[in-house]
Amino acid sequence: MSSKVITGAAPAKKFNVKKMTILAMFAALGYLCLFVFRFKVSFLTLEFKDVFITMAGFVFGPLAAAGVALVESLLEMVTLSDTGFWGALMNFAGSATFAVTASLIYKYNKSFKGAVMGLAAAVFAMTAVMIVMNLLITPIYAHCDTKTVVGMIVPLLLPFNLIKSVLNAAITFMLYKPLSQALKAIHLLPAHEDGFQINKKSVIGLAVAAVVIVASILLVVLVFKGNFEIVRSK
Repeated sequence: MSSKVITGAAPAKKFNVKKMTILAMFAALGYLCLFVFRFKVSFLTLEFKDVFITMAGFVFGPLAAAGVALVESLLEMVTLSDTGFWGALMNFAGSATFAVTASLIYKYNKSFKGAVMGLAAAVFAMTAVMIVMNLLITPIYAHCDTKTVVGMIVPLLLPFNLIKSVLNAAITFMLYKPLSQALKAIHLLPAHEDGFQINKKSVIGLAVAAVVIVASILLVVLVFKGNFEIVRSK
């Protein structure tokens, strides 16, 4: 009887090691994004770490997404951020809201439709949460009154967070399935089936996502009219 217990526990332990390895990989890729591609718009930063946080959630569920979001926020706080604890809190709120919302819906509907629904819900959830967080937190670390922040909602906060979340959603949609298939091919993920397969419908979806990415980047240029800069990490 004891030998059966040991035999049954080994695969679970092995998968846990794989799980931690893959989560660490997603965290590393998200952190790498902060060095490779970042735009600064006023005091806001446009980057794509949420793509890899959300992928972690798609693979392992919303709790994993929240954990990777926390790790990313702490790493950014101690290495790159100049806003300290308050900036880390806002980063975690935005990333966790986006990734947990998307992965929670996808967890119960692992299909093309589930991925689209999850990412669409994540766009609206993150945009709403970040406006609330800006109203609550920005006056503290920026030393301004709430009225000033309210005045920034329409010209800055709403379009910025909406464009950022749409970009992250479109890039996640494009990259998730090819990356998960690659991880299955090298046996880092179990080869279980789901409804999100590479077929005609998903190829059309990928093409639409590519158009959305290009359109979103153009919107950044048009809406902020050159009022942004590329951040180069030292």
